[in-house]
Amino acid sequence: MSAPAAGPSARDIVLGRVRDALALAPRREVTVPRDYRTGRTLPDGERLALFTDRLIDYRARVHPCTADRTAEVVARVLRERGARVIGVPAGLDPGWLTGHDGEVRVDAADVPAAGLDTLDGVVTASAVACAETGTIFLDGSPDQGRRALSLVPDLHVCVVDLSTVETGVPDAVARLVPGRPTTLISGPSATSDIELERVEGVHGPRALDVIVRTDV
Repeated sequence: MSAPAAGPSARDIVLGRVRDALALAPRREVTVPRDYRTGRTLPDGERLALFTDRLIDYRARVHPCTADRTAEVVARVLRERGARVIGVPAGLDPGWLTGHDGEVRVDAADVPAAGLDTLDGVVTASAVACAETGTIFLDGSPDQGRRALSLVPDLHVCVVDLSTVETGVPDAVARLVPGRPTTLISGPSATSDIELERVEGVHGPRALDVIVRTDV
């Protein structure tokens, strides 16, 4: 005696009912409001202070400097963190690393993510930032690299130009290039366990150092 034919799965039944309901529902044009509050500005000093305050609140370390001191500050941060083997995206300005006396590995797409775990840290640039939320945006540009590069190593040293720091979120998002892979960073990776104890480094770097170049 042959076995009875299997009926539809529970998943198929549920999805079928959803499709039927959508087919019967009236179709209405929906207008999504886009009247975001834009155009807010702050003087450079106030914008830097707000951005710094938010980053420190997220337990990031902030290092303001002028552009001509970038290499000096990068080297100092890496030395303080004990980071000797550093990963960098292929398009990073090599002049930023002239003060670092450790090993520098240029990342490539064929480097497995597990290989990035052998790095002590990574140095990248950034695309845009938002002072109000303390958020840094990476968009996969050559000086920022692929997403894995900034998520796997335990330390991320990120260089931000103050000229790219917008006051509010809508203005920051407006500066992004649509379609590019965007990573949003608000301090070191952190979460809480079941007892609400903060745990850092679960989904990304345990430490974030932000170098803000105040004259570019």
